[in-house]
Amino acid sequence: MSASPTSPKTEFPWWLAVAVILALAAALFIATSNLYAQVFATVAKGIGITIFVTVVAFALASAIGLGVALMGLSGSRLMRQIARFYVEIIRGVPILVLLFWIAFAGAPAFVAAWNALTAPLQSAGFFGELLVRDVSLLWRAIMALTIGYSAFISEVFRAGIQAVEKGQIEAAKALGLSRSQRFRLIVFPQAIRTILPPLGNDFVAMVKDSSLVSVLGVADITQMGKIYAAGSFRFFETYSIVAYIYLILTVGLSLALRALEKRLRRQHEE
Repeated sequence: MSASPTSPKTEFPWWLAVAVILALAAALFIATSNLYAQVFATVAKGIGITIFVTVVAFALASAIGLGVALMGLSGSRLMRQIARFYVEIIRGVPILVLLFWIAFAGAPAFVAAWNALTAPLQSAGFFGELLVRDVSLLWRAIMALTIGYSAFISEVFRAGIQAVEKGQIEAAKALGLSRSQRFRLIVFPQAIRTILPPLGNDFVAMVKDSSLVSVLGVADITQMGKIYAAGSFRFFETYSIVAYIYLILTVGLSLALRALEKRLRRQHEE
């Protein structure tokens, strides 16, 4: 039975058409307005930092999250309990609080521990003492986002891996494949189709949450907007541009991820 014209599969994305028209109209207005063009030029300087923070933090969070997920699925009770402890504790702390803790408590503690462990090498003249100011606020912010999101991403990986049929894993065991071979050749290629949609949602969410790094003075989009607004008192214009840029980034990423999901689905059906 063919799908009806109003079914979700064939329904025309009117919301997207309206969004594109509004985005183009806003771009035209910004290009023809001296004030908005100036605001955009200032705020846009933070796009590179926002993308850098998001990509690096997400890559690190995905690697840690996968490791925690595998620990949670291991045969060792100790590993499972450590993974559960990590996930539940980290998920219970707001990202902003974690950001402050890493920046102003975790970084000094790390520096003190590093200096204590490497004191003999420092005395021998191999390198100097590490200072707290040597750990940039940018990397403190990246580590906070990495730790915060790794707990959520680990649950995404765990659910995707557990969604693979156990019969296929048993068949792989019967073929003599090792644990690592089963994961690399059988489990992960199938799990990624389940993992990708929520993982993409976490990536888009991290783009938005990266704005929190502005509280540390990191020169991202939000921080550049705060600086401009504080100096010009053009709050409406500035934060309208900030919202516009974030919308372009997040909606564009969402559409790209949706297209990738459809492509993977078609490949699986073929």
